[in-house]
Amino acid sequence: MRILLIEDDDSVADFIVEGLQQNGYEVSRASDGEQGLTLAREHAFDAMIVDRMLPLLDGLSAIEALRDEKNTTPVLILSALGEVEDRVEGLKAGGDDYLVKPFALVELLARVEALLRRQSTGTTQTMLKTADLEMDLLTHKVTRAGVRFNLQPREYKLLEYLMKHAGQVVTRTMLLENVWEYHFDPQTNVIDVHISRLRQKIDRDFDRPLLSTVRGAGYMLHDPEQL
Repeated sequence: MRILLIEDDDSVADFIVEGLQQNGYEVSRASDGEQGLTLAREHAFDAMIVDRMLPLLDGLSAIEALRDEKNTTPVLILSALGEVEDRVEGLKAGGDDYLVKPFALVELLARVEALLRRQSTGTTQTMLKTADLEMDLLTHKVTRAGVRFNLQPREYKLLEYLMKHAGQVVTRTMLLENVWEYHFDPQTNVIDVHISRLRQKIDRDFDRPLLSTVRGAGYMLHDPEQL
């Protein structure tokens, strides 16, 4: 997988490049918006990571130019600007996701993986499956080994997000933004409560737990036999 990183801060860029390369990605790096725009036009990339504040041409202007040219490569925007209005502006400019600095490498990797998975899917999914856990997106029927669960709306949305990112670390920030639609940390234990309720329903009566806590990172839904 080829990633284009457009970042003018050398220390941040080195940190990201090293992390991506250690996880098997091929990375090209541009240090300003104009250079990044040129690389994006001349080469095919699977995803782009674009800093918002760049010399010569700012990140949002570069993204808008690519979108005007029908370039659909998924873009993760990096920025120290983290207010809701800033995020909305970034997404409206054509970004697919928005990550606020400073960030943990594990979250950046998780977001890149999510963008790549979304891009590769192409067609609309109607059924999700992890091990013997199944979710029908049309009927909202959820079963494990044939046993049906009754989930509350928020539990269903939480499980749907985890299943769509099965095998990946999902951070608390990702859950707050995509399940609760919060773009700030409400400083409550709402995630812990819902994760606990979900575990009680999908794992309690089965030999193999599917939902794990990744200490210091977030959560992962996975088939233990595939690890």
